[in-house]
Amino acid sequence: MEDVGSLLRGWRSSRRLSQLDLALAAGVSPRYVSLVETGRSRPSAAMVLRLADQLDVPLRHRNRLLVAAGFAPCYRERPLDTPDMAAVRDAVARVLRAHEPYPALVVDRHWNILMTNAPVDHFLAYVDPDLLDAPVNMVRLGLDPRGLAPLIVNLPEVRSFLRARLSRQVARTGDPVVGALYDEYFAGQAPDGAAPGPQAEVATPMVFRFQGHELSLFSTVTTFGTPQDITLEEISIESYYPADAGSAAILRDLPGGRPASQDTPARPSG
Repeated sequence: MEDVGSLLRGWRSSRRLSQLDLALAAGVSPRYVSLVETGRSRPSAAMVLRLADQLDVPLRHRNRLLVAAGFAPCYRERPLDTPDMAAVRDAVARVLRAHEPYPALVVDRHWNILMTNAPVDHFLAYVDPDLLDAPVNMVRLGLDPRGLAPLIVNLPEVRSFLRARLSRQVARTGDPVVGALYDEYFAGQAPDGAAPGPQAEVATPMVFRFQGHELSLFSTVTTFGTPQDITLEEISIESYYPADAGSAAILRDLPGGRPASQDTPARPSG
């Protein structure tokens, strides 16, 4: 059985906090933090959650801390496609549809695509069908030579952007699957070191060769506020916006239907 003190010490170290830092944030004494970490004091469930909150521990790992301390987990995990998540799916579907004619998609903690809106299909039409076998991974779509990478004009900048996001995610969650995804594309490689263009002062754009034009997009990420469900904490909506008027016009002129020949990830119905 795992030891809650060792787990808490690991999270504190990963957050680069001293025992004093954590004690002050949690409103306890440094000696108490030391006693918990060394196993000489057994924290209550409420104290485990208080310390985890100050350490910004993801909900999935808060359950692990509770179990290690001898308590039942308190956060549920319900897959997005289950009946009791219908209201959430409907809300997300509305967000995706409202974003059209611009592309948007939903990814889980491992960057697997769960839902998309119709404009995404126009980009997937350029992807090798092997990459569209479930689960479809957003990072692989962007960086694999069989995916969108050959179409991305500023690929070094995009690689730098994704490298930083994956690195931060690994540091925050310690997720081994995300760590393996990082290693797959970045381990042992020097940073791309691309000089950002003028638009990068606001956001890093992705510039695509698309249907005989250059299409420039920047992205925003939307997450659920104060989630109490593990699934909700771990999904995000990736929305793409045109970075200039020409790109907006290209997206507005795209056909509204989904290319019939494409096998695409799950998409909200209705």
